[in-house]
Order: sequence, then structure tokens, then C-alpha cells
Amino acid sequence: MSKGIKVNESELREKVVAINRVAKVVKGGRRFSFSAIVVLGDGEGSVGHGLGKANEVTDAISKAVDDARKNLVKIPIVNDTVPHEMYGKYSGGYVFVKPAAPGTGVIAGGAMRAVLEAAGVHNVLAKSKGSSNPHNVVKATINALSKMRAPHEVAVQRRVKLSKVFNG
Repeated sequence: MSKGIKVNESELREKVVAINRVAKVVKGGRRFSFSAIVVLGDGEGSVGHGLGKANEVTDAISKAVDDARKNLVKIPIVNDTVPHEMYGKYSGGYVFVKPAAPGTGVIAGGAMRAVLEAAGVHNVLAKSKGSSNPHNVVKATINALSKMRAPHEVAVQRRVKLSKVFNG
């Protein structure tokens, strides 16, 4: 999927995943600043992540939101869930995302939950393995979601009818 998806800016919802205080050691001691990772989504299949660093938390969050706007990707959503199972990886973070029946809810932890809810997925089973670092988990989850293919795309690629894709 391509980056820089066009969406209505007013509909984007932001979710702060993690805020970290970082220190730079200088001649006079330590200088503290803040790092924030934010997930941005419209709830209809567009989701992005961003990282911002600043001396104040609010500035770090606003920088992260600006960065997330640049990294939006479009993901397919079928019946409020993902179309098929998929693994995602980023650095040491591994995730597994699986479709779920209506009424299941979002069964995912921390950073994965933020990404899936921002994207507009309402029923999904997800598991995070490996690194629990929020940066790696967010990026691995977006990697898994961006590799998903909608049923109509699969039907066109295979040159078969859409019903054939659903029935196997």
C-alpha cells in the first residue's frame, strides 16, 4: 500500500501509545526531553503512526501527530474485521492478527489495540510475540495490516468471481 493516503483531516482520531522521558547528558548534568509515539486513524481503514520528540509533552505529541499524518496507510476491513490472518514483523517485534466473529471485540494488548481501534477494526484476535517495545509493536502491527488484501483485489488478481474467493 502507498503512503500519504488522502483522508478527511477532521475525522482523524489520535491515540497516544507511549510517552517516554529521555535524557541527554551535557556538561552541566542531564537535559530531559520527551518522546511520544502516536497512532492516528479515521476508524474506516486508514491508520498511521508517528514519533515526536520535544522538551514538553504537548509539543512532542503534536509533532508525533504531524508525523503520523505523513505515514497513513489504507487497510481493507471486511465486516468490521480483517479479511484474513497475517503475520507482521518490525525489528524484534512480531505480531499475529486473525479475523474474529461479530461480537468478539478487539482481543489485543496495549500498542496493538491502539492501532487496531484507530484503524476501525472492531472484531479481531491478535497476539504480540518477541519485543514488547511499543515502537516495534506499533510498526509490526501496521506492517501486518498493510500486507492484507481485500477479497475483491484477490478476485481480480486470480481472475475469478468474488464468490469463488469467499467459498474457496
